[in-house]
Order: sequence, then C-alpha cells, then structure tokens
Amino acid sequence: MAPKKYNNSRSNSSYMAPAVALPERGPVEALVYWRDPISSGIVFGATLVVLLSFAYMSLISVVAYLAMFIQSGCIILRLYKTALQTVNKTNESHPFQEYLDLDIRLPQEKAEEVSKLAVVHVNAVLVELRRLLLAEDLVDSAKFFGILWVLTYVGALFNGLTLIIIGFVALFTLPKVYENNKTQIDQNIEVVRSKIAELTNKVRAAIPIGKKNPETKKKE
Repeated sequence: MAPKKYNNSRSNSSYMAPAVALPERGPVEALVYWRDPISSGIVFGATLVVLLSFAYMSLISVVAYLAMFIQSGCIILRLYKTALQTVNKTNESHPFQEYLDLDIRLPQEKAEEVSKLAVVHVNAVLVELRRLLLAEDLVDSAKFFGILWVLTYVGALFNGLTLIIIGFVALFTLPKVYENNKTQIDQNIEVVRSKIAELTNKVRAAIPIGKKNPETKKKE
C-alpha cells in the first residue's frame, strides 16, 4: 500500500499562533507605562517634589533636607522596634537587615559594559555633530540650523530646571498616551514624515551641492 500523504500546507495556514504580550524591557519602562500605578505614582510624585524644590532651594539644601528626612524616618523606626523588643523581651533582627545585606556594589563587568556603550554613543554624536556643523550635507545642516534657532527661543522662555521638569512630566505621560492611541498617532506621524521626506527630496534636487558625489561614496 502506498503511504498516505498529508496536506501540511492547509493545517499550517489555518493555524494561528496565540497572541503573546511582549515582556517589559526593565523596571524603568514599567514605571513610565504605569504598569503598577502605586509604584509609578510614588516615584513620579516624589521626584516631582524634589525637582520643584530646586526652584526654591539650592542643590545642597535639597540633598541635605532629603537625607535628613530619610534618616529621621529610619531612626524613629529603629527606636520603635527597639522599644518593642525591650517590652516584649524578644530578640528580633534589625528592621532594615534585608537592605543592609543587599549588595549594592556595581559589578565590574556591568560597569565595563555601560562604559563601552557610552563611548559608542558619544562617538556617534561627535561624528554627527561634525557632519552637521561643517555642512557636509547642506540640507541636513539647514535642518540643524533651524533646530538651533528654535532652541534659542526655547532657552529665552524657559530655564534649564523648567525644561527638566517638563521633560520628566512628559516621560511619565507621553508613553502611556502613545500606547493608548498608537494607531492614530502612527498614522499622523507617517503623514508628517512623508511630507517632510517629499520636501527634503525637492530641496536636495534643487541644491545638488548638498549631495555626495557617487565617486566619493565609493571611496568611503
């Protein structure tokens, strides 16, 4: 008898893999996407209070008051636990023993990995700045000049601390807004991107000096 042949194409086409939620990249992403509203709210509120404190006090004063506040809470809790042990005649461990035993030292391998990654990004930024400042491509340099011109007005309206506060608030709000309205935002971004690309191509066609010669590209 001839062996039976099975049509695998039909079964494969009708099979659909179940949707799997992508894991978070790390604790920072979980915070800015408000996966745990309580933890995100605590981090957002505490950090915002510290940033707003810089508007009324110096950096040294804010750090000193913050350290005093934390230390006062720890001392009060330690004295309270010690008093309970004396009254109840128990021998409990230090209330913060879990954190005292925690190894907070940065591993050498991790430090080397972070430093290498930082060097790669710094070199990329330096090369890009050289390209833009020395007008290797006139169109890109013109865009960069326009961004710098806008930044002069931004700097005149806001100081550095205000921009940091605005950026911090945006960090905890924009990712969640984008996640909830991803389809509509992507469509609008694509329309704007296509218009910019169309305008850029027209400018590049009108300014041939802004392009690299093919011979130069081959040499590179």
